Amino acid sequence: MTEPDAPDFVPDLADPAAAVTWLRSPAAVRERCHAVLALAEADAAPHFTLHTEHLGAAADYVVAVIRDAYPDLAIPYHARWRHFAAGGVDRWGGLATALRDQPAAEIARLRFDLAVVSVLLDAGAGAAWRFTEPETGRAFTRSEGLAVASWHAFRAGLFSGDPAHPLRADAAGLARIDAEALGRAFQVGAENPLTGLAGRAALLRALGEALRARPDLFGASPRIGHLFDHLRRQAIDGALPATAILHAVLEGFAPVWPSRLVLGGENLGDVWRHSALSGGGLTEGLVPFHKLSQWLAYSLVEVLEDAGIAVTGLDALTGLPEYRNGGLFLDTGVLAPRDPDLPRRVLAVDDEAVVEWRALTLALLDRIADPVRERLGRSAAEMPLARILEGGTWAAGRRLARERRPGGVPPLTVASDGTVF
Repeated sequence: MTEPDAPDFVPDLADPAAAVTWLRSPAAVRERCHAVLALAEADAAPHFTLHTEHLGAAADYVVAVIRDAYPDLAIPYHARWRHFAAGGVDRWGGLATALRDQPAAEIARLRFDLAVVSVLLDAGAGAAWRFTEPETGRAFTRSEGLAVASWHAFRAGLFSGDPAHPLRADAAGLARIDAEALGRAFQVGAENPLTGLAGRAALLRALGEALRARPDLFGASPRIGHLFDHLRRQAIDGALPATAILHAVLEGFAPVWPSRLVLGGENLGDVWRHSALSGGGLTEGLVPFHKLSQWLAYSLVEVLEDAGIAVTGLDALTGLPEYRNGGLFLDTGVLAPRDPDLPRRVLAVDDEAVVEWRALTLALLDRIADPVRERLGRSAAEMPLARILEGGTWAAGRRLARERRPGGVPPLTVASDGTVF
């Protein structure tokens, strides 16, 4: 069968199985998000106006942020591994040194275990929560705090069902996690509330069930790390397309997400409705994003490459439609809400304005990538989107938020359930 990201692929969107397969492809993500951008270009997007005359200034700002942080332009991928070094502490490097006698494949499995649980726990923490690291006494918030907290929970064996092997995430360990246990690990209390705590715990339990349901991906003794072996078997001459990583992530972890939209009995996950989109058979009006899944795929790319597997076609994956990238375009004036009261409202994640903001963000990340590369004198091969996200757009969105609003909060407020942002 022709792959859903192949140029000549024409899905039968009247067939539920084919429609689900297509919605899980980065090609579908790009097509639908650029369709929303086309509406904005025609001044027909219901919730935002587009001001492309500010895109150059936005690119200038991104480039300045990149040059400040990476003057040699040696930018790593936008991956969870960056957050494990929060506060300048190389936590993974220290553990890797202790594990140097382990086989390379086992280290890769362990890194899959760690990356998956940490990414799935990395939805918006809320402005009030923080994690104080016992060893350093440093307090971390938001993504870095969630990363450091999940790192310590992993080291403590929270996600393992085998006390003899605490450094893993398996079905038995994940199945027993409740909000109380996760709250203790993440230092949650009345004075330190974490947004969506119960949702995060439910997500981990559902993850345990998903591992059991797919022994072809996660092995007879279900463990996240066995996904490394599945992907390694797919490599041809030592190379693996990036889309294969995302496909495995979306297939294997589809049951994990809270039930929102369902098609053909399949949970669609990070897929939402927008009333201005027409056509597409069973997918009419649907906009897929798969934000956490794509960020997870980027995080696993690094592990695979370190294990000697070349990952090809990285730019087939898309940018990430979250509030830092989205904030970049609002704070630079590339996007403006039609309703001046929108920034003062608390928006549900399925609010059409949020769906539109996310779609425009993803499409505009494609638009800003080339101007950023041109200013840096780098080609797409030298500066894939995964590096532009890490060095530039995400960091620029965060810097702008800190400059413009107390606490660095995003320009729009979205009520997260702990599984999207």
